[in-house]
Amino acid sequence: MEDRSLGRGRVSVPVVGLGTWRRLEAAAAAGRQDELIEAAIAAGIRVIDTSPMYGTAERLLSDALDGHRGQVFIADKVWTPSAQEGAAQLSRAVDWYGGLVDLMQIHNLVAWQAHLPMLEAARDRGLVGLIGATHYSPAAFGELAEIMRTGRIDTVQVPYNPDHREVERTILPLADDLGLGVLLMRPLGEGQLMRRPPSPAQLAPLRPFGITTWAQALLKWGLSDPRVHVSLTATAQPGRLAENAAGGSPPWFGADERAYVLRLATAG
Repeated sequence: MEDRSLGRGRVSVPVVGLGTWRRLEAAAAAGRQDELIEAAIAAGIRVIDTSPMYGTAERLLSDALDGHRGQVFIADKVWTPSAQEGAAQLSRAVDWYGGLVDLMQIHNLVAWQAHLPMLEAARDRGLVGLIGATHYSPAAFGELAEIMRTGRIDTVQVPYNPDHREVERTILPLADDLGLGVLLMRPLGEGQLMRRPPSPAQLAPLRPFGITTWAQALLKWGLSDPRVHVSLTATAQPGRLAENAAGGSPPWFGADERAYVLRLATAG
C-alpha cells in the first residue's frame, strides 16, 4: 500500500492532499497563502484540490505556486450547468497551472453529460491528465456509480470518515473493481469529529503507527482502506500541515486498529 497509483496506475501520488475550500482564502486574508503552500510542499504534500466553487482559491493557488508548479499534482474542477462556461473554466485552469491540469473533476456531477466530451477532448490534446467526478451526498451515489461504469473517468472524490461510511456500500467496491482512483473529502467530518477528541491515553495504542493526534488517527483511518488513494484535508494554518502529512504515512492500520478508531469516534 505504500506505493498507490491514482487513476488506473497512470500517475503515482502521495496519499495526503491539501483541500482549499475556505481555508486558502482565510490564509490569504492573513497574508499567509504563500506560506501555506510552501509549508504543504515542505511537509511532503503534493496533491492540492481546488474548484471554481471555492471563491478565489484557484487564482490564489496559482499565484502561490510560483516556482513550485512542477512539485504538485493539481486537482481542479468544472462546476457549472453551462457547457460554454465549463469550457471557459477549463481554459482558465489550464492557463493558471502552466498548460496542464493533472486531474479535472466534474464537481457534484453538475451537467456531467455535457462536460465529459469536452474534458475527453482536452485530455486528448494534453491539457488534462485525468478526468474525475465528485459528489458529497449519498443521495447522488447512484448517479456517481452510473458515470463510473461508463469507463470514461479515472477518479472519484467522495466523503468518507467514521461518521459517514456510505461509500463502503457501492462506491469503494465499484472503484476497486474498475481500477479508479479515490480521493476522500471530509476525512475529519468537516470538523465535527474533532469536537470530541479522545484522550492521550486512548490514543496510546496507536502510537506504534505514528499517531500522536486525533486528526492523524482519522486521516490514517481512511487511508488504511487499500481502495483509497488521497485524503484531502483543509487548513489555513501552515503549522498544521506537517501533522496532517504524518497521518498519511505508513505503517497503515489493520482491521483491529480501524475498528478501534471507529469505536473512539462513535463513543458518546
